[in-house]
Amino acid sequence: MVPPMTWFRYIGQKLEYSLSVTHERNTVGQIWKNVIQDKLTAYLNLNRAEKMAPTIIEQGRTLLVRKLPFADPFHVFVGDVVVLRDPEYFGKYLIRTLAAVEGHEMASTDKKDTPFILENDQCWVVSTNDTLKPKKARDSRTFGPVSMTGIVGRVIYSFQTAVEHGCVVNSDFAMQYDHPVLAVELDVDEMARFHKT
Repeated sequence: MVPPMTWFRYIGQKLEYSLSVTHERNTVGQIWKNVIQDKLTAYLNLNRAEKMAPTIIEQGRTLLVRKLPFADPFHVFVGDVVVLRDPEYFGKYLIRTLAAVEGHEMASTDKKDTPFILENDQCWVVSTNDTLKPKKARDSRTFGPVSMTGIVGRVIYSFQTAVEHGCVVNSDFAMQYDHPVLAVELDVDEMARFHKT
């Protein structure tokens, strides 16, 4: 059973998300419809995840992705496993770890590269698989900084089998922020059914 305080925090987050997606047609009816009917999560089937191993194991994962109201340093944090629009291929998405946000200085191990500071709305994302070369990893080492607005969600739960499933380790801030969403919306049986389709 979900404690009342967790429900209260969950409803607050739903309201925040609803306000963010209905700001153009900001009618009270639409906002309440979103709060009552919409979920803050979505499922994502992942056929190949070698670029994020060992964070996400390679074979056929179903992921629970937390939809974010805003992609800014107050809603996504360094260390989070995020879903972002692929900067090179329109209509595709990548799953990477957020390694740095605006204001961070980026330096390379290659002495020929000049250090730089990430500008407003920029972030740096990386693959967590250390065995991959930068081109194969397809992360900010190859395509450079990406816009924070390209981040559409955070991976909060991973399902592989009825035995192998669990929370994805994100930053401490994200884990606390997403706790009410997991407490209310996580349904492992539903994930298992989605995983089979």
